Amino acid sequence: MNGFAEPIARLIEQFSRLPGIGPKSAQRLAFHVISAPEGQVRELTQALIQVKRDLTVCEQCCVITDRSPCDVCGDGLRDQSVICVVQDTRDVLALERMLTYRGLYHVLGGVISPMDGIGPDQLYLVELLRRLGSEQVSELILATSATVEGEATAAYIARLASDFDDLAITRIAHGLPMGGDLEYADELTLARAIEFRRPMSR
Repeated sequence: MNGFAEPIARLIEQFSRLPGIGPKSAQRLAFHVISAPEGQVRELTQALIQVKRDLTVCEQCCVITDRSPCDVCGDGLRDQSVICVVQDTRDVLALERMLTYRGLYHVLGGVISPMDGIGPDQLYLVELLRRLGSEQVSELILATSATVEGEATAAYIARLASDFDDLAITRIAHGLPMGGDLEYADELTLARAIEFRRPMSR
Protein backbone atom coordinates (compact mmCIF):
# COMPACT_ATOMS: atom_id res chain seq x y z
CA MET A 1 0.00 0.00 0.00
CA ASN A 2 1.80 3.11 -1.29
CA GLY A 3 -0.45 5.77 0.19
CA PHE A 4 -3.55 6.52 2.19
CA ALA A 5 -7.02 6.02 0.79
CA GLU A 6 -8.24 9.25 -0.86
CA PRO A 7 -10.69 10.27 1.93
CA ILE A 8 -7.96 9.80 4.57
CA ALA A 9 -5.42 11.73 2.48
CA ARG A 10 -7.89 14.61 2.09
CA LEU A 11 -8.56 14.71 5.84
CA ILE A 12 -4.82 14.69 6.62
CA GLU A 13 -4.32 17.52 4.12
CA GLN A 14 -7.04 19.62 5.78
CA PHE A 15 -5.56 19.11 9.27
CA SER A 16 -2.06 19.94 8.01
CA ARG A 17 -3.34 23.39 6.97
CA LEU A 18 -3.97 24.28 10.61
CA PRO A 19 -1.28 26.41 12.30
CA GLY A 20 1.29 24.41 14.24
CA ILE A 21 0.15 21.07 12.79
CA GLY A 22 2.86 19.12 10.98
CA PRO A 23 2.39 16.00 8.82
CA LYS A 24 2.66 13.54 11.74
CA SER A 25 0.23 15.51 13.92
CA ALA A 26 -2.18 15.77 10.97
CA GLN A 27 -2.09 11.99 10.58
CA ARG A 28 -2.74 11.45 14.30
CA LEU A 29 -5.72 13.83 14.22
CA ALA A 30 -7.11 12.21 11.08
CA PHE A 31 -6.94 8.70 12.53
CA HIS A 32 -8.42 9.92 15.81
CA VAL A 33 -11.42 11.23 13.87
CA ILE A 34 -11.65 7.97 11.90
CA SER A 35 -11.74 5.88 15.08
CA ALA A 36 -14.09 8.23 16.99
CA PRO A 37 -17.81 7.38 17.33
CA GLU A 38 -19.93 8.84 14.54
CA GLY A 39 -21.88 11.00 17.00
CA GLN A 40 -18.70 12.65 18.23
CA VAL A 41 -17.60 13.37 14.65
CA ARG A 42 -21.00 14.90 13.89
CA GLU A 43 -20.70 17.15 16.97
CA LEU A 44 -17.26 18.30 15.78
CA THR A 45 -18.62 19.00 12.31
CA GLN A 46 -21.59 20.93 13.69
CA ALA A 47 -19.33 22.96 15.99
CA LEU A 48 -17.12 23.95 13.04
CA ILE A 49 -20.12 24.99 10.95
CA GLN A 50 -21.73 26.85 13.86
CA VAL A 51 -18.58 28.83 14.67
CA LYS A 52 -18.46 30.12 11.10
CA ARG A 53 -22.20 30.75 10.89
CA ASP A 54 -22.95 32.31 14.28
CA LEU A 55 -19.90 34.45 15.02
CA THR A 56 -19.55 38.07 13.98
CA VAL A 57 -17.27 41.04 14.61
CA CYS A 58 -18.31 43.59 17.24
CA GLU A 59 -19.32 46.81 15.49
CA GLN A 60 -17.40 48.86 18.07
CA CYS A 61 -14.23 47.04 19.11
CA CYS A 62 -13.92 44.43 16.29
CA VAL A 63 -13.59 41.48 18.69
CA ILE A 64 -14.94 38.14 17.44
CA THR A 65 -18.21 37.57 19.27
CA ASP A 66 -21.67 36.05 19.04
CA ARG A 67 -23.40 39.41 19.59
CA SER A 68 -22.77 43.02 18.65
CA PRO A 69 -22.02 45.07 20.61
CA CYS A 70 -20.01 42.52 22.58
CA ASP A 71 -20.29 42.06 26.36
CA VAL A 72 -17.44 44.49 27.11
CA CYS A 73 -18.68 47.27 24.81
CA GLY A 74 -22.21 46.81 26.13
CA ASP A 75 -21.14 47.09 29.76
CA GLY A 76 -22.01 50.60 30.96
CA LEU A 77 -19.75 50.20 34.00
CA ARG A 78 -16.57 50.01 31.91
CA ASP A 79 -14.32 53.08 31.71
CA GLN A 80 -15.30 54.57 28.35
CA SER A 81 -12.32 56.94 28.31
CA VAL A 82 -9.63 54.26 27.92
CA ILE A 83 -9.14 52.00 24.90
CA CYS A 84 -6.61 49.16 24.92
CA VAL A 85 -5.46 48.17 21.42
CA VAL A 86 -4.63 44.47 20.96
CA GLN A 87 -3.83 42.21 18.05
CA ASP A 88 -6.66 39.69 18.26
CA THR A 89 -9.55 38.33 20.29
CA ARG A 90 -7.31 35.94 22.25
CA ASP A 91 -5.46 38.95 23.68
CA VAL A 92 -8.74 40.40 24.98
CA LEU A 93 -9.48 37.12 26.76
CA ALA A 94 -5.97 37.12 28.27
CA LEU A 95 -6.33 40.67 29.60
CA GLU A 96 -9.82 40.00 30.93
CA ARG A 97 -8.49 37.08 33.00
CA MET A 98 -6.42 39.43 35.17
CA LEU A 99 -9.67 41.12 36.37
CA THR A 100 -8.04 44.55 36.88
CA TYR A 101 -8.42 46.35 33.54
CA ARG A 102 -11.83 48.04 33.30
CA GLY A 103 -11.54 50.04 30.09
CA LEU A 104 -12.57 49.17 26.53
CA TYR A 105 -10.69 47.33 23.78
CA HIS A 106 -9.97 47.63 20.10
CA VAL A 107 -8.92 44.53 18.16
CA LEU A 108 -6.68 45.12 15.14
CA GLY A 109 -7.10 41.69 13.61
CA GLY A 110 -3.32 41.24 13.29
CA VAL A 111 -0.16 43.31 13.00
CA ILE A 112 1.61 45.07 10.14
CA SER A 113 3.87 42.45 8.53
CA PRO A 114 5.15 43.17 5.01
CA MET A 115 6.76 39.70 4.87
CA ASP A 116 3.28 38.19 5.22
CA GLY A 117 1.66 40.72 2.90
CA ILE A 118 -0.21 42.42 5.77
CA GLY A 119 -0.31 46.20 5.57
CA PRO A 120 -2.27 48.83 7.52
CA ASP A 121 -5.24 48.44 5.17
CA GLN A 122 -5.73 44.84 6.31
CA LEU A 123 -6.18 45.89 9.95
CA TYR A 124 -9.11 47.54 11.74
CA LEU A 125 -7.32 50.92 11.86
CA VAL A 126 -10.02 52.99 10.14
CA GLU A 127 -12.47 51.79 12.79
CA LEU A 128 -10.02 52.75 15.55
CA LEU A 129 -9.54 56.26 14.18
CA ARG A 130 -13.31 56.63 13.86
CA ARG A 131 -13.68 55.75 17.56
CA LEU A 132 -11.00 58.22 18.59
CA GLY A 133 -12.80 60.92 16.64
CA SER A 134 -16.29 60.21 17.97
CA GLU A 135 -15.79 58.88 21.53
CA GLN A 136 -14.46 60.73 24.61
CA VAL A 137 -11.17 58.83 24.79
CA SER A 138 -8.43 60.23 27.02
CA GLU A 139 -5.96 57.32 26.85
CA LEU A 140 -4.99 54.84 24.15
CA ILE A 141 -3.03 51.84 25.47
CA LEU A 142 -1.02 50.03 22.80
CA ALA A 143 -0.84 46.39 23.85
CA THR A 144 0.50 44.65 20.77
CA SER A 145 2.99 41.87 21.43
CA ALA A 146 6.70 42.50 21.96
CA THR A 147 7.72 41.29 18.51
CA VAL A 148 9.29 43.32 15.71
CA GLU A 149 5.90 43.44 13.99
CA GLY A 150 4.07 44.29 17.21
CA GLU A 151 6.46 47.15 18.01
CA ALA A 152 6.25 48.50 14.45
CA THR A 153 2.45 48.37 14.57
CA ALA A 154 2.38 50.20 17.93
CA ALA A 155 4.69 52.91 16.56
CA TYR A 156 2.53 53.28 13.44
CA ILE A 157 -0.65 53.67 15.51
CA ALA A 158 1.07 56.17 17.82
CA ARG A 159 1.88 58.33 14.80
CA LEU A 160 -1.70 58.11 13.51
CA ALA A 161 -3.19 58.91 16.91
CA SER A 162 -0.87 61.87 17.52
CA ASP A 163 -3.31 64.08 15.59
CA PHE A 164 -5.81 63.81 18.44
CA ASP A 165 -5.32 66.52 21.03
CA ASP A 166 -5.35 65.64 24.75
CA LEU A 167 -5.00 61.92 24.00
CA ALA A 168 -2.43 60.10 26.12
CA ILE A 169 -0.79 57.33 24.10
CA THR A 170 0.85 54.66 26.24
CA ARG A 171 2.63 51.37 25.57
CA ILE A 172 2.34 48.42 27.93
CA ALA A 173 5.47 47.78 30.00
CA HIS A 174 7.37 44.75 28.91
CA GLY A 175 7.55 42.37 31.74
CA LEU A 176 6.55 40.45 28.64
CA PRO A 177 9.55 38.79 26.97
CA MET A 178 10.75 40.23 23.66
CA GLY A 179 9.19 38.15 20.92
CA GLY A 180 6.49 36.88 23.29
CA ASP A 181 2.77 36.74 22.52
CA LEU A 182 0.28 38.40 24.85
CA GLU A 183 -2.04 35.38 24.94
CA TYR A 184 0.63 33.18 26.59
CA ALA A 185 1.49 35.58 29.41
CA ASP A 186 0.27 34.91 32.94
CA GLU A 187 -2.22 37.23 34.65
CA LEU A 188 0.34 38.83 37.02
CA THR A 189 2.72 39.70 34.17
CA LEU A 190 -0.15 41.21 32.20
CA ALA A 191 -1.39 43.17 35.19
CA ARG A 192 2.07 44.66 35.76
CA ALA A 193 2.44 45.42 32.05
CA ILE A 194 -0.79 47.41 32.14
CA GLU A 195 0.01 49.08 35.48
CA PHE A 196 3.48 50.26 34.44
CA ARG A 197 2.62 51.25 30.88
CA ARG A 198 4.69 54.13 29.51
CA PRO A 199 3.97 57.09 27.24
CA MET A 200 4.56 56.57 23.51
CA SER A 201 6.57 59.21 21.66
CA ARG A 202 4.49 60.94 19.03
